[in-house]
Parts: sequence; structure tokens; C-alpha cells
Amino acid sequence: MPVVDVVNLDGKKVGQVDLADSVFGAEVNKHLLHEASRWYLNGLRRGTHKTKEKSEVSGAGRKLWRQKGTGRARIGSIRSPLWRHGGTVHGPRPRSYAYALPKKMLLGALRSALSAKLAEQKLTVVDTWSLETHKTKSLRAALGKLNAASTALLVANGENRNLELASRNLDGVKLSASGTLQPYDVLRHDRLVVSRDAVARLVRALDPEHPSVAAPQVEAIAPAPAAKPASKQVEAPKSAVKSAARKTAAAKKPAAKKGKE
Repeated sequence: MPVVDVVNLDGKKVGQVDLADSVFGAEVNKHLLHEASRWYLNGLRRGTHKTKEKSEVSGAGRKLWRQKGTGRARIGSIRSPLWRHGGTVHGPRPRSYAYALPKKMLLGALRSALSAKLAEQKLTVVDTWSLETHKTKSLRAALGKLNAASTALLVANGENRNLELASRNLDGVKLSASGTLQPYDVLRHDRLVVSRDAVARLVRALDPEHPSVAAPQVEAIAPAPAAKPASKQVEAPKSAVKSAARKTAAAKKPAAKKGKE
């Protein structure tokens, strides 16, 4: 298990941290690094290129001259791709270059990138990104003490407003969260500067042998009591029912016809 010194922003050693072999000591797979970099760069492409086809360029649609008898080549439209200012055949059209990459390949490429930086001794672990001000000058001085004068990738865990404001105006310096770290960014920058808590977050996310947190056991919930049956409706007395039936029959009975005088 590799052991790396932990320094503060002044470049002084304040402790040590043990790095997991499965994350920072893995075998560097160049094929995974290539595939992850290609996937990341394709996702950044806008894909807004466009050329006009035969039906989109300006020009009348009439036939310029008759098919035979002129001695010239037959032509159907001035917008033909064979003519100047005509349409383009099979030209580029707006589309997305993004595609899906298996998650295991992306995680494997990130392990390879981190292991390569550690093997090249270009990995620096800082205690914390505690900046007193958001000025760019103070961060540039701190990076100079950390041997990150050239391009550097800063990795932090959580929100840090001073670090975000101080790093966004530095050429060759990029700030990334530990949860959105990309293998391409790790390879592109010369120096990788990671905070101690970001290292712990990366180990938890990338270590395949790291024990997962078990969900708390919940006691069984007793079933709800059964609902009581609804009370029966009170039936009307039979005498009242018979009386109502007789009245209904009498109302429906036609009136007797009067005899002739």
C-alpha cells in the first residue's frame, strides 16, 4: 500500500495518508485511457456543422435547355451538385457525437490515470483547501510552493467558493470535484493536487473491494386492524311497504269510462 506525504498550502509536511493499491496502484491500461478520453472529447463536440443539399441551395428548378439537339450535355437543374454553387452530396448534418461508455470501463480508466500520476510522482495530497481570500494571486503563490507551477488539476470534495473564484482565472489550472473527475483531465494536466477528504472519497468510489454500507434493518410493521363491518340499515315495517304498494297500483289504474247518456 503506497504511503504519500500530506502537506499544507505552504508546502510543509503535516502527516501521511495510505492509498489503496486497487485505486492508486493498479496496472495502467492504455486502451481504457484511450477509450475514456475519446468518449469524453466526443461528448464535448457541438455537432452543429451543416451544408446545403440540392433542395436547399438557391436557384430555379426549371430545365435549362431541352434534352436533345443542342450539342451540349444534358442537364436537369442549375442546383445540380456538378455545377458551381450547386448542392453538396452527403455533406455533414447536425448530430450528436456522444455515445454510451460502460461504467466499469470509465472507472477502470480513472484508476489507471491515478496510478500513472502516482508512479510518475506527480500526485500531491494537501491537508485542506482553506484559502483566506478569493484572490488569484494567493492561489498562484500556494501552487508555486506545491511544485504545480505548470498545468495543474485541483480536486476538492464539497463546495469551496474561494477556491472556485481563485482558480477560474488561472491559465492551465482546472478545478474538479471528486465525484466528477475525468481520466482525460488527469492525463491532460501535468500535476494532480488532491485534498485529503477527496482522496477518501475516491477510494470509497473506486475500490471494488471496499465494503459497502449495509442498509439499516427495519422492524416488521404490524398489519392494520381490520375495519368493522358497516351497521345494517333499519328495514321499514311490512305494513308500511304494503300500503305504499297499494297507493302506487291505484295511481297507475286507468279511470273508469263514463257510460253514454
